[in-house]
Amino acid sequence: MFNAQPKFITSATKLEECPPAGLPEVCFAGRSNVGKSSLINALLNKKNIARTSNVPGKTQQMNYYKLGEACFFVDLPGYGYAKVPKKERERWGKSIRDYLMDRESLRLILHVVDVRHDPSQLDEAFFYWMGMNEKPFAVVLSKADKISRNKVNQAKAKVRRIMKEMNIEVPILPYSASSRDGIDEIKKLITEFV
Repeated sequence: MFNAQPKFITSATKLEECPPAGLPEVCFAGRSNVGKSSLINALLNKKNIARTSNVPGKTQQMNYYKLGEACFFVDLPGYGYAKVPKKERERWGKSIRDYLMDRESLRLILHVVDVRHDPSQLDEAFFYWMGMNEKPFAVVLSKADKISRNKVNQAKAKVRRIMKEMNIEVPILPYSASSRDGIDEIKKLITEFV
């Protein structure tokens, strides 16, 4: 699956614009600028199939990448501090909610959180929402090469505590797009769900 030549297929602003629901889908969610596109690039071993940016809110649609005939990766717009009009943010929110609730081919949500910071209120609300709606998800802690292994373990333990309070048990996987640490574990998890 990961050896297939990945291909950008389309950008969708709402559920009706998504490709026909056939192949399994893995989506990447999280705050703006948390490293979703970098994770996609690292998993596909491509420099910039998913466009990365230092400008929060650059991904404004659901971007579809096809991995041969195996599955789609879907890069969702980030939530948080994107400098976009409130109306536009609300539209994204509705589109993302519709996609997460109603997309039959969605198999796994990878919720990306920056390991250097505690999960935000929005992150925690999203954990809870996914748990309550029984969505299959994992938390992936990005930028693990930027801090010590000890700090990474502390961050992981903190997320696990937050989840435990919500009565949710999901995989929590730290990774680094640049050093590629943790990428194989994420690939393994995706393969299990697809």
